Amino acid sequence: MFGLEDKHVVISGAGGGIGRSLVSAFLAAGARVTACDRDASLLEALDGVVKFVFELTDAEETARAVATIVSEQGTPDVLVSNAGYTRAETMDAVDQQSWNQEVDINLTGSFNLIDPTLKAMIANGGGSIVMTSTVNALAHYGNPAYAAAKAGLVAYMRSIAVENGRDNIRANCICPGSVRTPAWDHRMEKDPSLLTKVVQHYPLGRLTTPADVANAAVFLASPLAGAITGVALPVDAGLTAGNLRFIRDVF
Repeated sequence: MFGLEDKHVVISGAGGGIGRSLVSAFLAAGARVTACDRDASLLEALDGVVKFVFELTDAEETARAVATIVSEQGTPDVLVSNAGYTRAETMDAVDQQSWNQEVDINLTGSFNLIDPTLKAMIANGGGSIVMTSTVNALAHYGNPAYAAAKAGLVAYMRSIAVENGRDNIRANCICPGSVRTPAWDHRMEKDPSLLTKVVQHYPLGRLTTPADVANAAVFLASPLAGAITGVALPVDAGLTAGNLRFIRDVF
């Protein structure tokens, strides 16, 4: 039903928690998947995909990888720019090193992948780009450097949507809320009751799952979303709809 049979889908950060769900969802939709990550060991468990290992923060290496993917596998019909990273969770933890690292990975690294892929898509007649951003790009929920970088990604997405729509390019962002992936493990070690506290902020009473994000990506990438471009879509169990804790505490 998604119209993605035999379409070529490139996914970055494919070995992570969300990335593995993205791979599974696009394979289930009938797509041919090229799975990319900086760590070959993270891709080992993935079956039925073509695997590429490169470092997104190295612009030249990434451009070479994109050229090889296009040459060997064909121009992508869909790019899911999913790779991301954060550790500086509050303003007190942000310093020059953490700022540079998070901007380099989350914003500049995404550009390094998207830019050459976008050019190949334009030359091939069009395509769909889906970027994994965050609710932190829409309002502040912590992770200041990460939030700034991912907000920049939303702005970049809109630039592509507006200026390259004429090239049959669609671009959208998914903005997940808290997703229960291994990225939460270091927080859980400090406070095993953390998830119980966190879900109280979510109207649906649960965290977003990697599958929730992947399903949204499949929809946005597919012809079913053919008139949708320039959208930052929260996939957040209702977090950005309003302040549930405020209502409970005040009223």
